Amino acid sequence: MRITNAPRPRQVAAWASLACIAVLLTACNSSTSAAASSALSTPTAVSTPSIPSTPSTSAAPASLAGLPSTPASVPGTPAAASSPTGADTFLAAGQDLNGTLLHEPACGGFGCALSGDSTTFLANMKWTTWSGSEAVGAGTYKIDDCRPNCAAGHVYPVATVVTLGQPVKVCSSSGTRWVWSHASFTFPDGLPQALQGQNAPQNPWTFSSLSTAAQQSCS
Repeated sequence: MRITNAPRPRQVAAWASLACIAVLLTACNSSTSAAASSALSTPTAVSTPSIPSTPSTSAAPASLAGLPSTPASVPGTPAAASSPTGADTFLAAGQDLNGTLLHEPACGGFGCALSGDSTTFLANMKWTTWSGSEAVGAGTYKIDDCRPNCAAGHVYPVATVVTLGQPVKVCSSSGTRWVWSHASFTFPDGLPQALQGQNAPQNPWTFSSLSTAAQQSCS
């Protein structure tokens, strides 16, 4: 009995076709995977925005242009009293900077002590000038002749015109002040006999101790 094997070659051909298709699919998948991997492994170039250069710090801001480099002084502060004016210049009673500072004093009653030992006083004063450079007034100059001593001496009232000058700067927590450090006198009616010669009052008179104390207050 003969057995016919004709169909087998067809089956083999079909299997061969399927194998070829499988090989093609595998190759295609490999190419696709490689392309995808290449795309993922290569980053896309990103453009970096340009950063403007930082301006030089030496240039002043536009909002500050034209402003003064030094603040203006404030009235009433020590900086505002860099030079004497009539409003901030005083007579130190008894030449004591820690005592009473007198501004155009009338010196009523017994008067305003001019010396620290209370042997000279100004009384009944009328000031015709009181500026930052000098003060001029007319009144009475009371002078103790200190005979036999100042406590028991005789006080002479003498008509006088006094000129105060050479203001010195005094520094304190309350601000800067100026104080007269020099006095000169004229006596329209002259001096009594007891106050002439060696007993004449000092004229002109520089308040040396007051000037020293003023300088120390600002050092």
